Amino acid sequence: MGTRLRCTLAMFCPLLAAFGARVASAQEAEALSALDSGDTAWVLTSTVLVLLMTLPGLALFYGGLVRSKNVLSILMQCLISAGLIGVLWIAIGYNLAFGEGNAFIGSFTLGLSGVTPESLSGTIPEYVFVMFQAMFAIITPALMLGAFAERMRFGPYLAFIGIWVLVVY
Repeated sequence: MGTRLRCTLAMFCPLLAAFGARVASAQEAEALSALDSGDTAWVLTSTVLVLLMTLPGLALFYGGLVRSKNVLSILMQCLISAGLIGVLWIAIGYNLAFGEGNAFIGSFTLGLSGVTPESLSGTIPEYVFVMFQAMFAIITPALMLGAFAERMRFGPYLAFIGIWVLVVY
């Protein structure tokens, strides 16, 4: 290569690198603030898969581990715990976990305060993020159900998982 070509490349390389960095940062900023339908579809698919792990998956698995007289009880405990935890998550759990607060705990407001149909969590709608996180809040007490299947009455089970989700999860 000639000396003149080397000088020209040396002069333009920093300019091209700076231009490329500006374009990349502009694209990243636009991508972070825009709704992405692919991300939303994937998170919704993942949400459904986690729900299917909980209700038919764990319910039937634990139903197969207990005696035949307790199968209906286990199925009912899985279904009712999903409903209870779902209501608790919407009522107070999401704000405790992800609300505006300090480093340890979120806010103590009821409902999904501050969440609107237009609000985003990254590149997905925040309502989708709420549902996705709710599925993990639902499956956690259902996993614990296997530890005390046939050993705990239904009322104390509901009280225990309700308190546990709000205090621990």
